[in-house]
Amino acid sequence: MRRNSRRIFNICYRFTGNRTEAEDLSQEVFLRVYRTVGSYRSAYGGFATWMTSVTRNLLIDHYRRTKRDRITDSLDDSMPVVENKASSARRPDEQALLGELSSQVQSALTKLSPELREAVVLRDLQQLDYSEIQTVLSVPEGTVKSRINRGRIELARILQQMGVRPS
Repeated sequence: MRRNSRRIFNICYRFTGNRTEAEDLSQEVFLRVYRTVGSYRSAYGGFATWMTSVTRNLLIDHYRRTKRDRITDSLDDSMPVVENKASSARRPDEQALLGELSSQVQSALTKLSPELREAVVLRDLQQLDYSEIQTVLSVPEGTVKSRINRGRIELARILQQMGVRPS
């Protein structure tokens, strides 16, 4: 083993191109040699030649066994493109920040007067038109616009006091 380990490793490495795989295959070669040493016949050549034949046969077996894996590996080579594709969903850190911001906005909204809160919620959170808000609140459109404007200014002031900065 000491005399032939480097040579066997080099053969395995040249075949696989992978150091770890070559080390594993080298160990398998020596196990196979140990198990089949009784079949060695010096009449067919030297021991090193016989070991090389055992190595070659093991490598062929390995190649056949891993052929399907190599085909799959070639498919896996294209997978990182799909795996690295940006998700349309928010990242967990973004989701956490939005959740925190939502909680802070909700807290700030509770500090607004009821008429300003209604106007801001209906316009900015419910996305209603001015005319729809006018109908819901039963006030003139100018009053709706005024309440929304004052509510936004007040909301921004409260959020600033809470330490929330616009980004």
